[in-house]
Amino acid sequence: MNNITIYDVAREANVSMATVSRVVNGNPNVKPTTRKKVLATIERLGYRPNAVARGLASKKTTTVGAIIPDISSIFFAELARGIEDIATMYKYNIILSNSDQNKDKELQLINTLLEKQVDGILFMGGDISEDHVNQFKSSSVPVVLAATYDESDVIPSVNIDYEAAAYEATSFLINKGNAHPAFISGQVDTHINLLKYNGYTRALKDASKSVDDKLIIKGDYSYDSGIEAINHLLELDERPTAVFVASDEMALGVIHGAQDKGYKVPEDIEVFGFDNTRLATMVRPTLSTIVQPMYDIGAVAMRLLTKYMNKEEVADNKVVLPHRIEERHSTK
Repeated sequence: MNNITIYDVAREANVSMATVSRVVNGNPNVKPTTRKKVLATIERLGYRPNAVARGLASKKTTTVGAIIPDISSIFFAELARGIEDIATMYKYNIILSNSDQNKDKELQLINTLLEKQVDGILFMGGDISEDHVNQFKSSSVPVVLAATYDESDVIPSVNIDYEAAAYEATSFLINKGNAHPAFISGQVDTHINLLKYNGYTRALKDASKSVDDKLIIKGDYSYDSGIEAINHLLELDERPTAVFVASDEMALGVIHGAQDKGYKVPEDIEVFGFDNTRLATMVRPTLSTIVQPMYDIGAVAMRLLTKYMNKEEVADNKVVLPHRIEERHSTK
């Protein structure tokens, strides 16, 4: 344990503690010879300025809290990477916490981070409830949402247009000659899931097709729920010839579930995913999917947060990044 204090450095270098503090915090009002002497002493003693103590003086801990549902998911890992890279560039440290999309845990984590005196919070989660919004609004530091939707339009956020993306994916399958594509959605009724559902149903209506509830199955974004969902769809009297899946991980389950039952993808059933995580190119056949720029969403959200933390002007607090279709071999 390093117990060298600012007092020890001041005594050894024969300067005041205020001078050591100025050197540590990069204050220009220090004579070059003094600065050199203090830095040499810091190095010799192995002094590590305490970030929180330094924060108390400047009211900044240069730390950002990031709340993520599940860091083991490829989806959130890519998002976290974008956050981390920009944070490093702007010299912020990240405290990363997993919420498991459990509302009580999310609200508790927000409190914990505020107690740790973070300078800002990045939040990725499922549903933004009124409780979340109230807690964010009363927060003493800025909050930015990444790949997370706030219906109340109060909290700054970075997303894609999920409704348009789902509409394009479904229309793509219909235009390929699939009479009635099925839809495997996410379990929780989050606003993003609702937007994807709306996009799916709008595409059907625009193609003069009815919405058939038997062809809409709720999964939970996991691989296993993809397998379960396709098993269910393959047992229907009128088996669908295409399926639009709300996440890549579930889509992998769909492909493998169909193959395990002896069906060929895309010949017997076409599969279309959502996200374009690395998984899309790791499966055979490779997965056609919506490109949601995960890394960019993380990076842009972190940059937006730095603007708020530094009191810079923000022209647009609702950032919508572009998405596109990536056609691969799971569709004809």
